[in-house]
Amino acid sequence: MIRIIPKPTDRPDDNSTQMVKDALDAMGAEYEILLLRDQDPFRILYHDDLIWVCGIRQDGIEFELIKALSLKNRLVNTPEAIATCASKVMTSALLVHHGVPTPETLFTGLHSDVDAFLGRHGKAVYKPVYGFDGDGIFLFSNTADLADPPYYVQEYVKNDRDFRVFVIGYQAVGAIYRQSPHLTHNIHKGGTGTPVEIDPAMRAISEAAAKAIGIDYCGVDLLKTGEGYTVLEVNGTPNWHCMSAPIPQLLAEYLVKEEGKC
Repeated sequence: MIRIIPKPTDRPDDNSTQMVKDALDAMGAEYEILLLRDQDPFRILYHDDLIWVCGIRQDGIEFELIKALSLKNRLVNTPEAIATCASKVMTSALLVHHGVPTPETLFTGLHSDVDAFLGRHGKAVYKPVYGFDGDGIFLFSNTADLADPPYYVQEYVKNDRDFRVFVIGYQAVGAIYRQSPHLTHNIHKGGTGTPVEIDPAMRAISEAAAKAIGIDYCGVDLLKTGEGYTVLEVNGTPNWHCMSAPIPQLLAEYLVKEEGKC
């Protein structure tokens, strides 16, 4: 059985869960909605099912519940992959470990380390370790602009757009470029998305990023540089706004295929 954990941020005009449900209905696939608030981690009711985690609240409670569900079921995405993507530190560490291009990054609790980083780059981008939707990200050139540690900072790559590539089963299936007048081009921050063809370099780096994380499906955020593309982040519960590729149908097909392996 396919069981679906709905995305808590779904709205009537932006309902990721319903889009995939509609695609499953069109395929004649059976599924049920699974509400995390009804789950007891010490009495897991489901066994050998495929559970799709469309999204969870970042409150710690729901994450612990999906970890418990994963003891007896196949989860897409796995709790480990979701946790990795939630942590910019772990995401960057895995990208570097697997040789996937990513901006030079520093993680530290010391102003002196950040000063040395700024000495090399002039300015840098501060990001919250567990931030999302572009919140809390800013460009700075003085450590006086920083609050309390820890500090996760990246070299600033000048750009007028970024790219979001949707990857399913380690295959890039759709992409957009995003633009805005802000530092981040996140659509939640007023950015606009335009479908774009996936070129070979974009495909190679986004698929390599997904493999480095070990994730079923994801949104890989890229910047284009003089040397090619570089990976900014990997999103473990991504939206697919503005994509022309039939992402809900492709996700539904992937869920049905993976459920057949359970």
